[in-house]
Amino acid sequence: MVILPDIGFAQATVLGFIQGLTEFLPISSSAHLILTSTLFDWSDQGITFDVSLHLGSLFAVLIYFRKDLKGLNFWGLRSISNKAQLDNERLLWLIIIATIPAGFVGFVFDDYIEKYTRSIIVIAASTFVFALVLMYADKTNHRSRSLHDLSWKEALCIGAAQAIALIPGTSRSGITMTAALLLGCERKSAAKFSFLLAIPIILGSTILRFSELIHDSPSHIDLLLLFYGALISGIIAYGCIHYFLKLIDEIGFLPFVIYRIILAATLFFVYLS
Repeated sequence: MVILPDIGFAQATVLGFIQGLTEFLPISSSAHLILTSTLFDWSDQGITFDVSLHLGSLFAVLIYFRKDLKGLNFWGLRSISNKAQLDNERLLWLIIIATIPAGFVGFVFDDYIEKYTRSIIVIAASTFVFALVLMYADKTNHRSRSLHDLSWKEALCIGAAQAIALIPGTSRSGITMTAALLLGCERKSAAKFSFLLAIPIILGSTILRFSELIHDSPSHIDLLLLFYGALISGIIAYGCIHYFLKLIDEIGFLPFVIYRIILAATLFFVYLS
């Protein structure tokens, strides 16, 4: 069942800003969207509005990586086992393969995930646990491999990690970067692959959600509000992608780990109080 929340432009502005700021940082956008509504005693904006915000993030990554995406020729794909493949062909194969696990899990367990995982205690636990995993991955990473060094099996492993991110608080970008780091990828390569993986996942979730909207035929949809939230999210997300890639080699992932631990502690406090 699709729930269309009754929210105003002020709330849409805050949520759009938070989505754009957190979607591509390893700190979980869904956790912050749910947490913000809880702390301000707002009605849950629902996954439909969340998807509109993710759509804004999708356009941000499409525009930012437009030159890379221009070279991805889907119709020119040769066999994945073809050693003569061009780098762009191979990269597209890796993206497709890494998308399969999350796509399957999301399609099969969508209702269960929406009903049982959008709670503060789940967010707190996943935020804390995967912060520690990210810290371990970054500390032990030798940063010796580029994006094009990944095999299809390793791409599948990153995709399996991405499926875990359907649990709020895990962070899709965080868990995919963590998996790439554990496989020895450079920080920028890990981040770039994570950002590119967002494209089919966000696109797929958007198609699924809006197909439900059409099926349920709700009495009213505030398209202007959805578009506004997506616009705010997209603008902020574009800037976030740019500066994250520019600074990640210098600052590393420790600041995000510390932030996640503090956030988890705050969430546990809110839950217990």
